[in-house]
Formats: sequence, structure tokens, C-alpha cells
Amino acid sequence: MKYEGEVPQEDVATGERSTRNRVARSILDHGPSTVADLAKRLGLTQAAVRRHLDALSADAVVEAKEQRVYGARTRGRPAKVFALTDCGRDAFDQSYDSLAADALTWISRAAGGGEQGEAAVTAFARARIAAQAQAYRAAVDAAPPEQRTEALARALSADGYAATARSAPVGEQLCQHHCPVAHVAEKFPQLCEAETEVFSALLGTHVQRLATIAHGDGVCTTYIPKTSQTSHSASASTAGRNPA
Repeated sequence: MKYEGEVPQEDVATGERSTRNRVARSILDHGPSTVADLAKRLGLTQAAVRRHLDALSADAVVEAKEQRVYGARTRGRPAKVFALTDCGRDAFDQSYDSLAADALTWISRAAGGGEQGEAAVTAFARARIAAQAQAYRAAVDAAPPEQRTEALARALSADGYAATARSAPVGEQLCQHHCPVAHVAEKFPQLCEAETEVFSALLGTHVQRLATIAHGDGVCTTYIPKTSQTSHSASASTAGRNPA
């Protein structure tokens, strides 16, 4: 029996898929999230979020993990967070991974392999991030010292990294919730290393990479200690050339 005003089943299914996509996208944009986080961001009940997460888990799009804690642990059981799987990330513009990996493998072999091959890949990685760093440097230089990490996060987001900046003990954390080259960086860590070098040069201080998506973490996390910004301009001017 069909009641008056009843929503057709195909429309219900479409709405379910749309909401499910919003849940997955929220995890992509904000990193591993608790049920409560997702419910608050999306304006859904926690029961509804759990239902969508169950469906996404069944499709191998998300997986439950124990929340990682940096620094001293507080008492109590760690919260369960939901993170995108490799399959889930593949749904968000991660094309040409195989082509990029093949190209870097060719570069390494053409240079002679071994240390020479690694050096050639490193040179490529630095040249690649140097081109991107032009826009990043403009954004960072235009921001006041206390907002430079946030400005860098916005510039990274414009390039598809879904980045955010947040406070951390005696510093800040730059979080990249998506990495378009994660699968390639898993095989060629020089891509991550060159990016970290540029972050250091742009922000005028030594930075420390705490986690990377390429190594299986839910988010790329870079720690940026609080420091004097007097050397920022000189350091930033080297970004994009050879910041090592």
C-alpha cells in the first residue's frame, strides 16, 4: 500500500546516497572524525550518522580506528574515529597514480638507479613543489605572522589538500586531510620530504612531520613550533628554489 505523500523509494535511495557522500566528504575535509563530530558538522542525529557509517564501512569506504593522541594521554578509553580507506580516497580525484609512479620509476632508472636514481627523484620532487610554492609564498607573505600557518592551509586547500591549521602545545599543527598523490608518495617518499622542506622555508622555522597519509595515517600532520618571525622573509625567499 502506498500512502498519500509517500516519497518514492528511488528518491529515498538517492537521498541516502547523497547524505552518505556528505559524510564521506566531511571525513575527507576534516580528517578522521567521531560520530559526534560528524553529527554536529552535518546537522544529523548520531543515530543517522552511525547508519551511514555502517553502510560506508560495508562498502569499504571508511574504517573505524582508535583516535591517535599526540603528547600525554588523558585518562579514559580513546575515542573511536572513522577514516577514509584507500578505496574511499580513490573516489576523490586520485587519477593517474599509475602513470605518475611509472614516470618516477623511469626517472630513477634513467639516472642509473640506486643513490643516483633517488637523487634524480628528489630533484624532480623539489622542482614540482617549487612550482606550487609560488602561490603558497604569496599567500603566506601577505598574512600577519600569527596567521601564516592558516594562510598556508588555505593555499593548500585550493590545490586539493583539504588543509586546516590548529593550535598545538607550544606551536601549531598543519593538517592535510587529503593528498592527491598519496599512492605515489607511498612508493616515493621524496614527494613528502620536498613538501616538508618547502613548508619549513615558507614559515621560516624548522617543522616536523608527525604523520602522513602515504604511510597509512588518516591525515598528514606537520608540527610547527612557535618561533620568531624575523627570519621569515629571508627564509621564504628560498622556497621554491632549493629549500634544503
